[in-house]
Amino acid sequence: MSASVAPARLTGNRAASNMRSMHFGFALPGRGALARPDALVKLAEKADGLRYASLFVTDHVVIPTAYRSTYPYSATGKAAGDWTQGYLEPLALMGVLAGVTSRVRLGTSVLVIPYRNPLLTAKMLATLDVMSGGRVILGAGVGWLEEEFEALHSPPFAERGPVTDEYLRLMRECWTREPLTFKGRYYTTAEVSVMPKPLAKGGIPIWTGGHTDAALRRAGELADGWHPIAFRAPARLHPAEYAEKVAIIHGWARKAGRSPRDIALSVRVPLELVPARARPPAGDRTPFRGTAADVMADIRSYQALGVTHFVFDLAAPDLRAQLAMMERFADEVRPKVARAARAAR
Repeated sequence: MSASVAPARLTGNRAASNMRSMHFGFALPGRGALARPDALVKLAEKADGLRYASLFVTDHVVIPTAYRSTYPYSATGKAAGDWTQGYLEPLALMGVLAGVTSRVRLGTSVLVIPYRNPLLTAKMLATLDVMSGGRVILGAGVGWLEEEFEALHSPPFAERGPVTDEYLRLMRECWTREPLTFKGRYYTTAEVSVMPKPLAKGGIPIWTGGHTDAALRRAGELADGWHPIAFRAPARLHPAEYAEKVAIIHGWARKAGRSPRDIALSVRVPLELVPARARPPAGDRTPFRGTAADVMADIRSYQALGVTHFVFDLAAPDLRAQLAMMERFADEVRPKVARAARAAR
């Protein structure tokens, strides 16, 4: 592990100065056949060696054997069958990833904020940030699985939105004030010392997920970035829809006295690079699934909206194919996108 590398933080005024820079990362499998030490270490080392910007991990703590809740990223309202195989705990996994990488940023996509004690979570994230050399991003969400809330004895599911808002504000206070006193509706603490502090001034960047009205308000009022998932039914977020939601986020930011330029824009999408001979007909193609030229065009369409960070779910089914896709994107797509971005400056 190296604590000497402190990657640029894409928030605040620095976000504005990097608006034309493109950053690419991957969401690692936290469940299923590839959620095993050898595979995850190889994927992390490959991403670090190829100088990708980020690696993100997902979050569930327990899996109810039956549930009535509606999964928001499926047309059926049900999660994929392999999710019952269990999830690796994301904060523990990030500690391992920090030890096998030296430069790639490590984030959650997304951490369900009401599941954990906010003071303890802030401490764990700050420790990860210090030990990794300032490489942590907190992707934050409110959660969707009511039965999991009940199993964890979390705050009431119906209040998860305001709980998340308050917990995030408390975490930022933990990272920027010393000592800390906090009095909220859901959490109160007398004066305490909370150390260590994250390396970056202002604390760990918070990227909020989701695309509902409440999620857009949260991104505009208190987040350093917006981190939605696209192209999983019913959340498509084609460029026109993405732009509409960004306009709403910027409106909330202005109402809160913030500059919209201080909110980094990202998107998480499935990625599949195919040979030209296997390209589906234009009308049938899902964005980010196609030839290198197709994917470059998709990237540019979001770049034009201000997106600076793309996080990919690798559609390849096995470890060898995922590693190969990382290499192919680095060889065939990333350099051309970077050159186009430099030429546009």
